[in-house]
Amino acid sequence: MATDSDCIVLEKINKFFGDKQVLNNISLKIPKGSIYGLLGPSGCGKTTTVKIMAGILSATSGRTWVLGGEMPDLSLMNHIGYLAQSDALYTSLNGVENLEFFGKIYGLAGTALKNRITEVLKLVNLKDDLSKPVFAYSGGMKRRLSLAIALLHNPQILILDEPTVGIDPLLRQSIWDELYALAKSGITILVTTHVMDEAEKCTLLSMMREGVILATGTPKEIVEGTNSKNLEESFIFYSKGGVENEG
Repeated sequence: MATDSDCIVLEKINKFFGDKQVLNNISLKIPKGSIYGLLGPSGCGKTTTVKIMAGILSATSGRTWVLGGEMPDLSLMNHIGYLAQSDALYTSLNGVENLEFFGKIYGLAGTALKNRITEVLKLVNLKDDLSKPVFAYSGGMKRRLSLAIALLHNPQILILDEPTVGIDPLLRQSIWDELYALAKSGITILVTTHVMDEAEKCTLLSMMREGVILATGTPKEIVEGTNSKNLEESFIFYSKGGVENEG
């Protein structure tokens, strides 16, 4: 059950698609204001897990709480910014038109919308390309626009599924700097990744494989708990059935 310090809680979540089980007894507690990482290879269940948190999918069994309320709940979903793996953009519109369209869906208008668009564009560095139709954008540019849209309505929770895929290293670092600032302001951020150096940037981390949570803790705790040199070694250790060292 959720507590006042928890932002998102998953309790014994199982998910089947037909006869295939993709999540097996997933339990997580994500504290408010943290940057929480889900680390694992493609197909391990990360995206399914975050879709359940966001209310996009329903679990086959188990319970999910977000901001103290049980999901799925449309009023709670309004407090979530969600960046999917696949960019959902209107490619015939330009960057500004996409931002204005989604901003209006979020209930923003007039000066408030204009100001918020200016703020999010500082993060993603797209100001010089906003007049271009989105079909002319590179993959990285589309990713940056999608991130800007996810931030538009000042969500209390930001769920980012592989947020920096296709983005150059310098911009990736600036995005992480902004994520730290957002978390410091009280926003809870959940990041899925298969990249070890990104996982190391998270304040808390869960490792996943084949629909199961292998380990949870700070990146440092996970590495030290397995007497490993780095997260990659720790992940291999748990994937082979290792058990965390005690004391």
